Amino acid sequence: MADDVATAELAVTIPTDDIVLPFRTVRSGVVGRLVRLGPAIDAVLAPHDMPDPISQALGEAVALTAMLGSALKIDGRLTLQTKSDGLLDFLVVSFEVPGRVRAYARYDKTRVGNGQGLAASELLGSGHLAITIDPGEDMERYQGIVELTGEGIADAALTYFSQSEQIPTFLRLAVARHYTAGENGQPGRWQWRAGGLMIQNLAREGGTDDDAAIADDNEGIFFDDAEYDGDDIENDDWERTRILAATVEDHELLDPTLPPDRLLYRLFHEEGVRVFPAAEIEAHCRCSREGVAAFLTSFGASELADMREPDGSIGVTCEFCTTTYRFSPDEFT
Repeated sequence: MADDVATAELAVTIPTDDIVLPFRTVRSGVVGRLVRLGPAIDAVLAPHDMPDPISQALGEAVALTAMLGSALKIDGRLTLQTKSDGLLDFLVVSFEVPGRVRAYARYDKTRVGNGQGLAASELLGSGHLAITIDPGEDMERYQGIVELTGEGIADAALTYFSQSEQIPTFLRLAVARHYTAGENGQPGRWQWRAGGLMIQNLAREGGTDDDAAIADDNEGIFFDDAEYDGDDIENDDWERTRILAATVEDHELLDPTLPPDRLLYRLFHEEGVRVFPAAEIEAHCRCSREGVAAFLTSFGASELADMREPDGSIGVTCEFCTTTYRFSPDEFT
């Protein structure tokens, strides 16, 4: 670990990809999270072979959901969902503790075409963005909803934090395909990458400077001990740190050769920055052959007949991971 970035624990090795890295600026006390997704986001996006603007929007939603979900202390699930009248009329991202993500987007394939020349206002349109926390075990769910006005995922999230959580927030998300050279004679290929940086100005009474100060115990999404004071919006420390965060470039968020802790030091060395143990992220779908079979048993014979292919078999494809489960003619008779 480089000497110029303090860590919450000694001898911490920070992976380059598929992590969310919590941090705190030393001088200003601003908290934040840096997300860097490589193989995980490619595993989510590549199988769907969607037009680039759709993949980018869904990738941004995955990066944002990973940052939000990794702040949970409970063994629950966080879901981000949009529904609108745009060409991308529905998307959903599910995060399960400790770091499993899956995602799906529904869009008008005829009108989207190859996606070239699409404006953000056409893509998302008007509607709403909802963030839901489900603690499980019959515990009460928490949900926050904000209006979509045709802007991007990041803009909608900023509106959410401003209106629902009343927390001054800076957020930058980036998604793009990078070319990866092949090894051992194998051809190279283009792979999706995603990254994001979020910082928040939290006014706490009696706050401490340890890891617990960046934890969340699920009163809202972040930091239930945070008390917002409108006067702090213009706080010099916050504004100075926000300006530093705004210098981050998309290529820095995506660059696999730039270690996450080095990027944070590059941005906030004037403030000093302390990083905490990273949360690892993986693409993981909850579908299974057994689960699909149980779902099919809920249909009657006539409904199953409509699903059968000419040879009598039934095929069901998971909308999240695109895995197809095929059942022989005699499995549901």
